Amino acid sequence: MAYINNIRMFVRVYELGNMSAAARDLRVSAAVASSRIGELERHLGIRLFARTTRSIQPTEQGRIFYQGAQKILDALEDAEAAVHEVTLNPRGSIFVSAPLGVGRYFIAPQLPVFKASYPDIHVRLRLSDRKLDLTGEGLDLSFHVGKLVDSDMRVRGIAECPRVLAAAPAYVARRGMPLTGKSLLEEAHDCLLLRFPGSPEFRWTLQTSEGQQSFDVDGPFASDDGQVLIDWALAGHGIILKPVFEIADHLARGDLVPVCIAEPPEPVSLACLFPHKRYQDPKIRLFIDFMSAQIKEDLREREGLYQLPRYVE
Repeated sequence: MAYINNIRMFVRVYELGNMSAAARDLRVSAAVASSRIGELERHLGIRLFARTTRSIQPTEQGRIFYQGAQKILDALEDAEAAVHEVTLNPRGSIFVSAPLGVGRYFIAPQLPVFKASYPDIHVRLRLSDRKLDLTGEGLDLSFHVGKLVDSDMRVRGIAECPRVLAAAPAYVARRGMPLTGKSLLEEAHDCLLLRFPGSPEFRWTLQTSEGQQSFDVDGPFASDDGQVLIDWALAGHGIILKPVFEIADHLARGDLVPVCIAEPPEPVSLACLFPHKRYQDPKIRLFIDFMSAQIKEDLREREGLYQLPRYVE
């Protein structure tokens, strides 16, 4: 920025033909103006002005440099104006991904609201419970539910989401009510697993009296689609691990009941991931700010549908 300020000072001195007048125009002291011209001359290794006690005149090198310097400032002004215009009237496309539950409950319902406010922004939404490669698949941003691992992506945290282990009443009547992670294994309960390459969901981490413990669970059914797991659980085929917001309505109606309430699962983070450079795009910042605020509000509403029971021995 200092170099640009030096160029601005040079251009004003050149145009006004007076160091003091240029200093007043740019609201700095005459000493600062002189220092900036001196720094620019040392950087270029040339004399830009011939100075006397009564006048200051551009040298031949100064006249040549002025032509290029003016183009630089004009281009910078155009760029700043363009950014300002985009900020006031953002436009373009945004490619967004989200897990199925987050997309269905939070993102998709709010897209028409966002579009009504910003008609020139077009959002393409891709829903998948698989982990996606943002850079490789050309994504601008991705919503994420789970533990955040080290990444070169920028992270915008949104909320901590409680999770629950749940099953249909028919399953509990047939197989019994497991209270702990240990009983899941000893009683060989059918666990419905979200499986895809790199998925950690075959290991359920529960909050026990001895701290967090992980249990390697198994079951007859697995899928890379979280909604399929919910459907299987509703049909009585096993136990699912889900954020409360995804199954709060089923819990409230009694279609599913919480299990392992003595050792509930750890909560997970809901966050937005995006490449560092994408946050410089005003429409990306605008979308993230809008959706973050809406998700927090909608999340409170959905989680409020059902109050998880507290375990009492």
